Amino acid sequence: MGYEARVLADSVTEFDDRLTTLEVTFPRFVLPEFNTHRVFSRNSASSRAVPVEKRLLQVLDEPVLPIEWGANKPGMQSIELLSESDRLIAESEWLKSRDHAVIGAVALVGGLGKMKNEALVSRVNELYVRYNLKIPELIQGVHKQFVNRILEPYMWHTVVVSSTEWDNFMALRRHPDAQPEIRKVADLMDDAIESSEPMELGEGQWHLPFVLEEERTLSFDILAKLAVARCARVSYETHDTGKIDQAKDIALHDSLRDSGHMSPFEHVARPMTNEEYMQNPWSGNFLGWHQYRKDIPYEDNYLEAQQ
Repeated sequence: MGYEARVLADSVTEFDDRLTTLEVTFPRFVLPEFNTHRVFSRNSASSRAVPVEKRLLQVLDEPVLPIEWGANKPGMQSIELLSESDRLIAESEWLKSRDHAVIGAVALVGGLGKMKNEALVSRVNELYVRYNLKIPELIQGVHKQFVNRILEPYMWHTVVVSSTEWDNFMALRRHPDAQPEIRKVADLMDDAIESSEPMELGEGQWHLPFVLEEERTLSFDILAKLAVARCARVSYETHDTGKIDQAKDIALHDSLRDSGHMSPFEHVARPMTNEEYMQNPWSGNFLGWHQYRKDIPYEDNYLEAQQ
């Protein structure tokens, strides 16, 4: 895992309003900066949903490291970089803090006795020896929604993001003053969008991320459910399994709808009709595109939907 930006779906209307959906991977610690952009529809990998052992292996095998090590100074941006010798020390200390986060996570989950992956157990045992630490007594394990949080500074993070408006994000996040890590992913996103050729969609056609070409003969009712569920599955990081189960996708769509989790429904959209466009060219945070979310009763008020 590492920095990545790839286009999942790219569509344009007759009014030249372009809707692009990307899958983007970047360090978890710059997610708050990414999330400040309200014109984005997004679904993210969740620390609450991924098993602790999977997270532990990720941060041991592929920990996030800063792109550059800026020297300390007043203000938000570093200008001068550390010397090579200081950089090596800083990197070593960063990884040492990663090791202690791993040790703490294992203790919180209940100790090594709760670990099923033998290779992981061996690696954590090596950390106990390296830092001369006592293996903690087994306890009733803490849920992963808490345990995984202490691993977040060292984690990669994947987001499915859709938007018709990218200019402000690119202007801010590709700026020299931006944190290097978000600047790098913004550059990758801009390159991916620039190199993609959008498909023109007409009235009644839909922007459908993650839907396979061979599935497009199915009815829209089914296709929308597949796309919504697959956008939501980034929370569980299951897109890398290569397995497609339409029945499970449909069930997940229905579960999300019934429980009021509407954000995955925003990625599916159709071009507005001329009448809709003239009345109001915005649907949610999309310009020129009608979001599927807006077709769900009480999509903006789950409390009312329950009554």
